[in-house]
Amino acid sequence: MSTAQIETVTSAADKAKLAAAAALVLGALASFYLLSAQGALAQWGALLVCLLLSVVVFLSSLQGKQLIGFGRDAWREVQKVVWPTRKEAVQMTAYVFGFVLLMAVFLWLTDKTLEWLLYDLILGWKK
Repeated sequence: MSTAQIETVTSAADKAKLAAAAALVLGALASFYLLSAQGALAQWGALLVCLLLSVVVFLSSLQGKQLIGFGRDAWREVQKVVWPTRKEAVQMTAYVFGFVLLMAVFLWLTDKTLEWLLYDLILGWKK
């Protein structure tokens, strides 16, 4: 069970930060296309600067801080995972391939048996 509390109420400042971040993203796209006459360096520079500013503004909002907290919690959980050794991974992969092959043969045999039963024996449609 998670110990983090869920907060659904956001302040006007957080809403303004989110709006500013969205405006910066739109500004980044607009500046990229409007600066096409100035060259690629100006286009990409304006795009990257505006996008970086939008990320900074977003991360300073409550939702951004919650996203950072979620990322930290997720990373802690990933570090707790016991990853299989190479030998174990190869063995499990071989088991999966073997099972898939076995199922393919079983389904093919079932299909051919039903085909023979229905078309040849019951309906009499010999090939």
